[in-house]
Amino acid sequence: MSPSDTLDEFIPAGARWTVREIAQQPAVWARVQALVAAQIGPREMSPEFIARCLATPNLRIVLTGAGSSAFIGQCLAPALMRKTGLRVDAVATTDLVAGPHLYFQREVPTLLVSFARSGSSPESAAALVLADQFVDDCQHLVFTCNPDSLLQRLAAERGHARTLMLPAETHDRSFAMTSSFTSLLLAAAQVFGLLAPADAQALSTAASAVLAQGLMLAEQLVEQRFERVVYLGSNELQGLAREAALKLLELSDGCTVASHDSPLGFRHGPKTIVNDRTLVVMFVSNDPYTRQYDLDLLHELRRDGRAARVLALSAQPLQGACASPANDVLLEGLADATDLALAFPCIVFAQRFALLQSLRLGLSPDNPSVSGTVSRVVRGVTIHPFPDAEIDPDVPRH
Repeated sequence: MSPSDTLDEFIPAGARWTVREIAQQPAVWARVQALVAAQIGPREMSPEFIARCLATPNLRIVLTGAGSSAFIGQCLAPALMRKTGLRVDAVATTDLVAGPHLYFQREVPTLLVSFARSGSSPESAAALVLADQFVDDCQHLVFTCNPDSLLQRLAAERGHARTLMLPAETHDRSFAMTSSFTSLLLAAAQVFGLLAPADAQALSTAASAVLAQGLMLAEQLVEQRFERVVYLGSNELQGLAREAALKLLELSDGCTVASHDSPLGFRHGPKTIVNDRTLVVMFVSNDPYTRQYDLDLLHELRRDGRAARVLALSAQPLQGACASPANDVLLEGLADATDLALAFPCIVFAQRFALLQSLRLGLSPDNPSVSGTVSRVVRGVTIHPFPDAEIDPDVPRH
């Protein structure tokens, strides 16, 4: 029995999938870990294939996806650059498709890493095709949750591409990406050696604690009826702050203003959003150097008293003037973890809060768009052919 099965009788019909997909994450991460460990075949994302890619001289890694899938790359990029020493760029497919001539470099060997829940967004497929057109030496890694996607089929046709298909339950049926986001993030982190296999259990334990112990706090926050919510995070946690803000914007159907920034960047203008109807949520870094800047702003915001509430999620207990027991969420067992690891329990908290906010507004979280103008899989995108004059016809294609 899954954790969500016991909740079914209490779940509104329009929230069933969202509730299940948030609740299943600690359990499904173990399956993702096992799947990554099993990748040993010639057409799979084996350690040998990854090692060959990373050994390419002057390799550039481009992490891409659309929407939440793009933010996976933003979470991974700092950690991957630090580990490999390579150039790593997180560029959304929506940017790659709109300006391939601006982002791809023909003579720079490139590993394009694509993330996609459905793999059916027009930009996902177009970015893969354009990469092969604009880069002489391009390899592909595709992480997706849908075995029937166009992106998966395109990758299967290419000898220079490998795909990791995530477990079926990660192919979220709800509108907003929740378990698909964290599962894709975890899979890539383990493929690239950014998280060790043993880390998955610690993340599951911490996330389970957040889901259980953070429920009362999330309910309390929703009852305060904030009009604006700001998520702040540094380095790997900055991409996560962007995902957290999008989750709230999506599930509230735009009724709650949600924004994101880095703690240092927030002072340079964006701080003007804070008023007495604003909740500020800071994801506090574990990095000793970066943490100093996070705590400086946390202390400043709490001292100012302008925001209605300033919440901090931290894996290390907050001390002195920074501490506020009623507003501090301790991420248990992760005091020595990397910031990439902290992303998992942090986003679970943000997902739960967004879900409860959606329900308070009388929406159906599984399909919160009342107007129907946005959908689970983006529609209405026309992929325009790039002028042939911009592509050297003499360059051989894969």
